[in-house]
Amino acid sequence: MQCSALSILVVEDHPTIARQVVAFLEGLRWQADHAASGALAIELATREAYDVVLLDLNLPDIDGLEVCRAIKARAPRNVPVLMLTARDAFEDKARGFKGGADDYVTKPFDLRELALRCEALARRGRLHLEQEMRVGPLTLLAREMQALYGDAPLALTQLGFRILSALCEAHPHAVPRSALTHVLWGANPPDSDALKSHIYALRRQLALAGAPDMIVTIPQLGYRLVLERTAHV
Repeated sequence: MQCSALSILVVEDHPTIARQVVAFLEGLRWQADHAASGALAIELATREAYDVVLLDLNLPDIDGLEVCRAIKARAPRNVPVLMLTARDAFEDKARGFKGGADDYVTKPFDLRELALRCEALARRGRLHLEQEMRVGPLTLLAREMQALYGDAPLALTQLGFRILSALCEAHPHAVPRSALTHVLWGANPPDSDALKSHIYALRRQLALAGAPDMIVTIPQLGYRLVLERTAHV
């Protein structure tokens, strides 16, 4: 069973290889964006919802492993990363997987195999998105971008849902303000303190659903989800 049209981020600094990969994927009627640097790759991957990121390890500005870690930490959802590299030693592959890669292809590669691997990773990722995430009385339905407190739906914006997802995934640990800012706006945050406004709106929706103050401000760090204050629902 094939996936529907996929959205792929191709991170490759070699112009000829990048053109070939993008042209092949677009020939499948998939959407393919291109980033020739690690910085642009992180910006795009934390702003857009891609099905798969094709990531070259040898980039001009940031090592591919660092880019992979950044994408895994900051992307709005767990996007699969398929590493493309000429490094074929076992140690290099091990470093790739430990850095968060979901699959690994060495150059030169068959574009048809690349597409098959993208489909397999996308199917795995979509199955993950269909699952519910439960943290205490909170239920997050990633596919519908819907959150519930007990049985009460929360009227959240897309950004509010992303904040709550990040807090739930990190629980019981705090999420730094910088990480939340990247989740929401990537490398281009607004000038105003918009994060504080979105946190306020999220707290208000939780209060309207009957939840106690579950989002605690950690001075000079960020925010943390606290369930100890949660009443039974």
